[in-house]
Amino acid sequence: MTLRLATRQDWIFAKLITEEMHGSALLRGCGISKRSPISVIRKMIEGKAVIAVTSGNHWAGFSYIETYENNSFVSNSGLIVSPVFRQCGVAKAIKQSVFDLSRKLYPSAKIFSITTGSAVMKLNTRLGFEPVTYSEITTEKKFWNGCKSCVNYQTLLGKDCKNCFCTAMLYTPASDEPQEQENESELEHCK
Repeated sequence: MTLRLATRQDWIFAKLITEEMHGSALLRGCGISKRSPISVIRKMIEGKAVIAVTSGNHWAGFSYIETYENNSFVSNSGLIVSPVFRQCGVAKAIKQSVFDLSRKLYPSAKIFSITTGSAVMKLNTRLGFEPVTYSEITTEKKFWNGCKSCVNYQTLLGKDCKNCFCTAMLYTPASDEPQEQENESELEHCK
């Protein structure tokens, strides 16, 4: 199996990927923003997606990134693994790869992920994400409009996009000076 940056030649997998995203969400009984094959192809062409493909040229997994607020925020989105390849470490490898891509393309951006899945929450935690309130991630309408196809969209609107069933998680790049050192220097000043 090969894990790599998706390219325009991977368009052949777009419909299968989006169908699996939707079908998987229905089976889990949870909401998900429905993606179109065209939106997935666009991410492939832009160089903002990773894909796992077998030596027989079958897709095994996929994820992409989206930017908001002039590249201040990056979302890691659409993580999906083909049912045949689940429980094999594919999701973990893709999550790491899409996170690395986010850091490479947008090194100073805050990276966020919203999910209802405990497995994704665990993967995010291992990468340094922390649970946050919705007010700490992007406020850009484009992001929240992506939730329109989710079964829980009315709940989100009813709470003025400040809360829903998904857990928001945020990775904040380290500043030049770690927080512990700042606190230590403040204590030294008080001696």
